[in-house]
Amino acid sequence: MTAHSHPIPVVPGDLFARHQVITGLRALADFLEANPAVPVPEYGETFDVFPRDCDDDCSAALVGDVAALLGVQADDDRPSGGHYTASRSFGRITYRIIHIPDRNRRRHEAYMSYCQNIRLDEGQDHDGNERVA
Repeated sequence: MTAHSHPIPVVPGDLFARHQVITGLRALADFLEANPAVPVPEYGETFDVFPRDCDDDCSAALVGDVAALLGVQADDDRPSGGHYTASRSFGRITYRIIHIPDRNRRRHEAYMSYCQNIRLDEGQDHDGNERVA
C-alpha cells in the first residue's frame, strides 16, 4: 500500500456496513450473471460515496487519499463553486467519492427550503400552463 499524507481511518462501526455493501454487490453480480433476462443499465452505474461525520478539511483529505488509492487525479471544482471528486471506472461501473464543501451544502439547503412553499394549482402542469382535459 502507498503511504498517504492523511491515513484513511478505519472506523469499527463502518466495518459491518462495509462488509454488507461488498457482500451485496457480489450477490447482485451473481444474480445478474445467473439471470441474463434481467435488464441492467445500458451505460452502467455510478457508486457514489459522500464522506460523513467529517469537516471540510477532513472530507477533502479523504477524497485526495482515495484518489491516490484509485490511481487517479482528483477533480477540484471548488474554486468555481463546485465539488472535489475522485472517480474510477471498473468496466461500466464507476466508483466516485464526492466532497461537497459546507458552503455549497448550506446554499443548497437554503435554496431547497423554499420548495415546500410553492404549489401549482390542480389544473396546471409543471410549467404553469393550464392542463387541457
